[in-house]
This record gives sequence, structure tokens and C-alpha cells, in this order.
Amino acid sequence: MKIYSVEKPDLPPWEMPDRFRTQIVYFMTLPGTDEVPQLPPGDYWIRLEDARRWLDELVVQVVSPLDAEVKAEIELSDEQEGWLQWLVDHQIQHLRTI
Repeated sequence: MKIYSVEKPDLPPWEMPDRFRTQIVYFMTLPGTDEVPQLPPGDYWIRLEDARRWLDELVVQVVSPLDAEVKAEIELSDEQEGWLQWLVDHQIQHLRTI
């Protein structure tokens, strides 16, 4: 899959394995929170401050879809770490997947 910067359309896309389609939701900021706009399908907002924190900690915290009280930390894969670094290096928050 390819991930494009909506804010910087001239930037070449970042490529991730197809399985990342189910993982990107771990990183997204929900629309309507922290001034994140409603986005069309396939678009995601990743706050830069979150991306920096995940890179520093090398983990992302996920919430169980069955019980919001149950949370787990998942270690970043090398692919996820590279993608987050791309976001931070280019100051990207609004993404589109294809």
C-alpha cells in the first residue's frame, strides 16, 4: 500500500505492506478530537506529537475493541518506526492511503 501526504502532494509516497491497512487505525487521531476534521474514507490524521512520542517510546498503546478498559502496548515494527520517522521528518499529519 502507498501512503501519501495530503499536505505535501509533491512528496513521494511511503510504501507499507498491505497488512498495514488494518494497523494504521492504531495510530490515527479520531475525527472531532483536538481539532481534527472529518475526513473522507482512506484519509487519516496522525498528530505529530503522538508520532514523536511513539518514536521515543518505541511502542504504541492500543485499546481492545471489546473492552475500552483493556489497553496494551505493542512494540513498533521496523516498518512502523520508519513510517513514523517519515511523518516526523516531513511534518505530516494528514495522510491518504491507496
